[in-house]
Amino acid sequence: MTGKDEPPSAGRHGGTGWDGRAYRDAMGQFCTGVVVVAGLDAGKLVGFAAQSFVSLSLAPPLIAVCPGKTSTSWPRIRSTGRFCVNVLAEEQRAVSEAFAQPGEAARIDWMPGPASGTPVLDGVIAYAECALRAEHDAGDHTVVIGRVLGFETLRQCARPLVYFRGAYGVG
Repeated sequence: MTGKDEPPSAGRHGGTGWDGRAYRDAMGQFCTGVVVVAGLDAGKLVGFAAQSFVSLSLAPPLIAVCPGKTSTSWPRIRSTGRFCVNVLAEEQRAVSEAFAQPGEAARIDWMPGPASGTPVLDGVIAYAECALRAEHDAGDHTVVIGRVLGFETLRQCARPLVYFRGAYGVG
């Protein structure tokens, strides 16, 4: 191992060369949920859609989310040290798409979370209000660790918005 961030020498079937598109397609076989990481910048809603989200630890309660390094929203959220992870419902595809637009401010109703005042978006299934605990470099993304300050399930029976094979839904 060289320690450098280089793609493996083996391609799709162990051959030589690296096929980034094939790699992305292979990883797309894993179905993920969709969240919006939201924060406030000068009192205004800012956020980004993400599929790379996981509950990391129960004790202490930690989550991880991975914004892309090209994100224009994450630096603005990072500066406050607090954010809210909003778990989107199946019918919130438009919300995901609105937060996926770089540099755009999505227009959606929200309320301040009770633990931190960070934005809890209307219609979400659940949320976790977090304080920034750590960041780790990870190629073209950053692994963000958040300490959960408060959480709630708002819609126990709602179906989640999922992303699979490069599209919303599983079928």
